Parts: sequence; C-alpha cells; structure tokens
Amino acid sequence: MDRSPPIPKAPAPVALENRASDHGRLYSPSAARNRDAIATVLARVLPTGASVLEIGSGTGEHAVAACQIRPDLIWQPSDPDAASRDSQAAWAGEAGGAIRPPLEIDLLRQETCATIDGFDALVCMNVIHIAPWAVAEALAALAQSRLRPGGRVVLYGPYLLGDETAPSNLAFDASLKSRNPAWGVRALDAVVSLLAAHDLALVERVDMPANNLMLVFKRREPE
Repeated sequence: MDRSPPIPKAPAPVALENRASDHGRLYSPSAARNRDAIATVLARVLPTGASVLEIGSGTGEHAVAACQIRPDLIWQPSDPDAASRDSQAAWAGEAGGAIRPPLEIDLLRQETCATIDGFDALVCMNVIHIAPWAVAEALAALAQSRLRPGGRVVLYGPYLLGDETAPSNLAFDASLKSRNPAWGVRALDAVVSLLAAHDLALVERVDMPANNLMLVFKRREPE
C-alpha cells in the first residue's frame, strides 16, 4: 500500500497573466497598458477627498496611479489573495500615505465584509468576468448598504453589447467559460439592471482602449 503523503493541490490562479515580482511588488502587464487611461478617468469622476474601497485590487498598481494624480483620495485596497495583498502593501509607499493597508475581502465570504466602514466610492476593475455572477450581486449589495450619499461605483472591464460586441470580447468570453463555466464577459444590460435594483444609476459610460468600458454609477437618493 502506498503510504506516501498526498501531493498538495496547486492553488487556483488569481490572474490570467504572468506577473513579474520584485521585492514583494507584482507587475501586471495589463495594468502597465491601461493604468494611465484608467487613472485619468478615476481622477475625473471620484468625489473630492473620497474614501475609496477597491474590490479585487490585484497588484496594487491601479491604486498607486490613481492616488498619484489625486493625492486627496484615501484608498482602501483589498483582495482575497495573500500574494496580491502583499504586493499592494509593497506598492503603497509610492502614494505618499494615501493607500491604507490592504484588507482580505472575498465577496463570496460575507464574514470578510462585516467590518467594512462606509465609503464614498467603490472601484472594481477586471473582476466580475473572472468570478461567478454571485460576486457581482454581492458587490451591488455592498455598495447599496455602505456607499455614502452622493457616492460613486466605478466598474472597468469588457462587456457584451449584443450585436455590437467586439469579436475580441466574444472570443474572450468563450475562453473564460472554457476555464470555468461560472465565468464570462457580462452583458452590459445585465450589469446595469443589477445595480439599478440596488439604487445605483448609470450616469456615465466611457469607452476605453482594447474594447473595454468604464461604467460610473451614482447612488440614487430617496425622493
């Protein structure tokens, strides 16, 4: 009988790309391509002095880029992945104290969301297509319950636009579903409807490079 210990199962990948590492900092090729364009839009749409919660902060490079343009922001990064949180902490020194220590937030584990304070903006980039739809639902519920009056939700990534969908996004959707049937590029209408059901109205759609969009939602206040 073979009594050798079982071989540990490899952890699930946390990114769809290879990332270089240097002294704890991870470097994302996709972030290098799009961080300046994203930071420019964030700098324009985020409220003055906003307390920002970022869901799925990845390497942390987007937080740095945004805070370098808008040093008035208070940025709270988060990620369920420990290596990503270590990278976020390592990158934080580039933002002059604007970036707080990262939190372990997994929207599929509600206990990790229990102590989140209120915030003025929620930012989520390249997450909901590489996660089950339940993550998008949890994100909308979190924003509804913790977003302060006049707050913003900003989402970035690819979307399905019906007959207008870019062929590259259709191919990406098929690739994601081949990896995990619960993943996939989300239909824009479905995302807008989901957030609308949680009192978040789409106020701006920004076309971004490589057939991505930035969607800006504002919390609807009671009449």
